[in-house]
Amino acid sequence: MKFAVLDFETTGTQATDDIIQVGLAIIDHDMMVSEVYSSMVKPNGKIPTFITGLTGISNADVADAPELDDVMLDMIPLLEDAVLVGHNVGFDLGFLQRALDRTGYLPFTGRVLDTMDFLRIFFPNLPSYQLSMVSSSLGFQHDRPHQADSDALATAHVFLKCLEELDGLPLITVQRLSELFDNQDSDLGWYFDGVRMQREAQPAQDLDSHRFYRQLALKVGDWIDIPSAADERGTMPLEDTSFEQFIEQVKDNLRNLLPDYEERTAQNHMFDEVIQALTDEKHLLIEAGTGTGKSLGYLLPSIYHSVKTNERVMLSTHTINLQEQLRERDVPLLTKVIPFAFRAAVFKGRQHYLCLRKFEHKINTKEFQSPKEDVLIAAQMIVWLTATETGDDEELNMGNRGGDFWETVASDTDSCLGRACPWFKQCYYHRAKHEAGAADVVITNHSKLFTDIKAGHQLLPGYERLVIDEAHHLEDVAGKHLGMHMKYFTLVHPLLRLFKDSKNGQLAVLRQQLGSSGSERAMEWAIAIDNLYPELADVKEDWDKLNELLFALLPQRSDAGPGEAAQFTLRLLPDKKPEEWAQITELENRIHIALSQIIRQGEHIMGKIKDSDDIVDTDGLVTDVTGLFKDLGGVRDDLRHFVKLDSTDTVYWYEANASYRSKSLQMYAVPVDVSEQLKEHFFDKKKSIILTSATLSIDKNFQYMIEQLGLKEAEQQGKLNTVMLESPFNYREQSLVLIPRDFPTLKGSVGDEHFVSMLVESLAESAQATRGRMLVLFTSYRMLRQVYEPLKEKLSTSEIAVFGQGVDGGSRTKLTRRFQEHPASVLLGTSSFWEGVDIPGEALTCLAIVRLPFQPPNHPLVEAKSERLKREKKNPFMKLSVPQAVIRFKQGFGRLVRTANDRGIVLIYDTRVIEAYYGRHFLYSLPGPKMEHMYTRQMIPRIAEWLSDRPQETEAANQEGEQA
Repeated sequence: MKFAVLDFETTGTQATDDIIQVGLAIIDHDMMVSEVYSSMVKPNGKIPTFITGLTGISNADVADAPELDDVMLDMIPLLEDAVLVGHNVGFDLGFLQRALDRTGYLPFTGRVLDTMDFLRIFFPNLPSYQLSMVSSSLGFQHDRPHQADSDALATAHVFLKCLEELDGLPLITVQRLSELFDNQDSDLGWYFDGVRMQREAQPAQDLDSHRFYRQLALKVGDWIDIPSAADERGTMPLEDTSFEQFIEQVKDNLRNLLPDYEERTAQNHMFDEVIQALTDEKHLLIEAGTGTGKSLGYLLPSIYHSVKTNERVMLSTHTINLQEQLRERDVPLLTKVIPFAFRAAVFKGRQHYLCLRKFEHKINTKEFQSPKEDVLIAAQMIVWLTATETGDDEELNMGNRGGDFWETVASDTDSCLGRACPWFKQCYYHRAKHEAGAADVVITNHSKLFTDIKAGHQLLPGYERLVIDEAHHLEDVAGKHLGMHMKYFTLVHPLLRLFKDSKNGQLAVLRQQLGSSGSERAMEWAIAIDNLYPELADVKEDWDKLNELLFALLPQRSDAGPGEAAQFTLRLLPDKKPEEWAQITELENRIHIALSQIIRQGEHIMGKIKDSDDIVDTDGLVTDVTGLFKDLGGVRDDLRHFVKLDSTDTVYWYEANASYRSKSLQMYAVPVDVSEQLKEHFFDKKKSIILTSATLSIDKNFQYMIEQLGLKEAEQQGKLNTVMLESPFNYREQSLVLIPRDFPTLKGSVGDEHFVSMLVESLAESAQATRGRMLVLFTSYRMLRQVYEPLKEKLSTSEIAVFGQGVDGGSRTKLTRRFQEHPASVLLGTSSFWEGVDIPGEALTCLAIVRLPFQPPNHPLVEAKSERLKREKKNPFMKLSVPQAVIRFKQGFGRLVRTANDRGIVLIYDTRVIEAYYGRHFLYSLPGPKMEHMYTRQMIPRIAEWLSDRPQETEAANQEGEQA
């Protein structure tokens, strides 16, 4: 078989655009690249500037290039009898067919394969399928991205690597892939079918490296056989070893393993404080500045204490990212340097784990909502099963449609058959739960901690000692989980999964099975299911009406710009219900009665089918349907709780977006104050809780956190230690904070013309002085968009790119990666960029903070907290707004200096830090950078001077080193 790997560079993406370069790599029967054809092509018009910027191909490069006719004459013989391959091949195929047509040739009628599909299936865990990213992940040289010959060659190597992966898969997996694409009428199906026939003709192979069960190849065997960590060790490795001896041994091993390992005073201090709190059964608030090495700072004492006392320690993070970092980076390192075997298990929320029973049912019945896309995701997962040990969705890159697909195959409590499930011993969720129960330390997340509390401590293994990292988020997560949050789709999804139409939905599938069983009782149940359909449709109709009514009550926001979708919010007060609330209550009551009836009838029918011997192979389906009825019960109860508005300690509000209207509706009922519940569930019950973060103090003081988290009593009883660890970085040398004192003051969330033009001017000049490498933090999308276009225009002649969150597509991770890869760029970000973004080294030299990150005072939760503080005769601004903003401000500042070698400048455009009485709280909370305020016009010379200081210092240091 011969493959022709094609890539075109063009003047644009439209049918009328021209080809300007061709790259064609030929893969021959021996699976080697035997020839690469490349040529520039003379276009009919000029090459747009942005295309030259992207590809590096200028009008001069194509001035003397051959015409399209000549290039096609060279290409056509190479395409003969070949399978056409491309990365996003639809684009290249479209241009090829138009070029053939223009030059008088017949269209290409051969087979066509897309490396995007192959990559998604055979490398399901790659974070990005962009060609340059894939090339570097797979270890290929791709010197000239967006040049056709280089792209074609890189695509050819990627394709060969995918075929290599396919070749290494067990036969059963290849058969499942072939079967999945059967009747798809796709060239991908044709290719897999050919590979299957070829493999079936070979002798059996690879029978030892996988576990084969129910026509699937899995990486892991039964979890029931996993012993506990203590049983596996047998001995007590720390019986006669003090913590000091243990730490010294680990440090020696770290020095041997990592040549550049250096002890950090702050980290040593953290080791001592954490082990002391665990041993003395005290709680600890410990602020550990950037560079302290806090992950090891709590991991090592936790592992020591757990193994020494044979008592599990629970670790909790706010983000899945940090959980993954601990699993992928920190735990493997500690496995090499800790002188005995220990076990650390990661345990997430149940919805993160694949349910093999549901997945098997889905691929066997081909129950796909969007067949083309869902078949690809299913293929991806069949291959992933041969490699995954966890079944955790974080390992998969499923694309935009993946979330809906995953929802139908994720593990969940209500549809779990437990020990009755044929997949029980292979179940990923039960494996994770068993591993957590058998581990010394368990790494979970804040959400799971609170879900466990709501489930009566049935989810997590028992623990008396808990370490909470990213602890500044604990109060927020507690509010969300101890309260109620419901979206429009919270009810729509289970309704549609039960019944979409007479052919789609779990009830429809069950109905078909009953209809074809021939049993009289089955027909009776099938009719009972038919009777549920109109009732489900009525509920959906009433739910739509309810959401439309709620949306109509929202106050229309006036500050939305042209073409901008406004976000509307309405707080509901129990003693001041809107006039229309009676109508809403009536609709809710109708939904409540209808759902109760549907659930009662549905569960009755499911019970009958389950107890019957007439119907076979319906257990899984009946369990899933019963689970969906339970989901409906949960939504019904939450909706009643929301509509009743009967608690004075709860804040009720809902919000929606102008674009998606009632379908974007989200309802909240959140406790105003969670400190009492945190105290009751955690600080009163557990022997020792360690809370750590880089941002816990305000003005070098922990009082705000102590009050918010319910630690006042522990403090009064002497059960709370507080420690502030300075960062090991020399902020005075490494960072300079500049404040333009004559900058205009900003009123409201939107910048006036004068403010925006001054800001754009200053950002552009600063970006030129720092050669890009600038992150600009905003507090509103609106202002980000106001700045984006004019800044882009100002910097267009400087070859500095501008990336904007929410303007340029892609997630935070993708935008950060683009920023790091582009040597001269400015990244504009809002809320999610203030923390959790790690851009070490030269990529980030300048951080600009446009406004102090105060929460909008009219947000319902902020409003309710402020009202409570006023009733207590306290100042809400100083007690709530300022502390919250200071913590966020410190997080934002922390983006700049990430390593001991980083050096950079922070620009603060909000003059309130030097003019307002509360401004000192912000500046005093920073870790000691050099601070200067000046006129705006003086900033650029100062930036240039400060940045140029460094080479001289480095030179001097080098000379000193040489003399020494």
